[in-house]
Amino acid sequence: MPLHYQHNINDFTRLAVWKIEEPEEFFLQKVPLQQSVSHPHKRLQHLAGRYLLPFLFPDFPSELIQIADTRKPYLPNESYHFSISHCGDYAAAIVSSNCRVGIDVELVTYRVDKIRHKFLHPTELSEWNIEGLETVERFRTLTLLWSAKEAMFKWWGRGDIDFSECMQVKRKELQAAGNLDALFQKGDFTTALDLNYQLTDELSLVWLFKD
Repeated sequence: MPLHYQHNINDFTRLAVWKIEEPEEFFLQKVPLQQSVSHPHKRLQHLAGRYLLPFLFPDFPSELIQIADTRKPYLPNESYHFSISHCGDYAAAIVSSNCRVGIDVELVTYRVDKIRHKFLHPTELSEWNIEGLETVERFRTLTLLWSAKEAMFKWWGRGDIDFSECMQVKRKELQAAGNLDALFQKGDFTTALDLNYQLTDELSLVWLFKD
């Protein structure tokens, strides 16, 4: 079973990362294909992400998932809060019965270097010393920061967010795993967020849970 990572955070919140090696039929035995996805690999990613929901909580009602105007999937009765992400051959999901959640998984890539000014505030670019980092470390750091903001965006769940202005991540020495302090601001709403992460040379994973 290609379970890449699993973490039971507490009695109410669990997450997992799946390395996709199976055909569609494997996932379709457990979850329905509720959206029309034409690209074969994207369809596999979609199914693997949905597969993780009942994998984490066996009573998760996958057939009841709806899609909001912001494109966020949700359960109408909010019996569970959940977030899904996928990249390459990986799918990730976090599920909680008592608080809002967000997750993002990304392949470490040079492409994020080209759009750093779109999602990082000038203060972050300076604090994180992006220009002074060696090439490989710059790509890892930028991918992690992109993951952090994607996870926060999914936790927020209401769209209409300027990634550079509304979300800022405080600088910290990066490890293979750890946490990041972030500030989320949207209009009159402001809150501090504690982000958890795992980072390798190939993969970045960030998640958060907060009511």
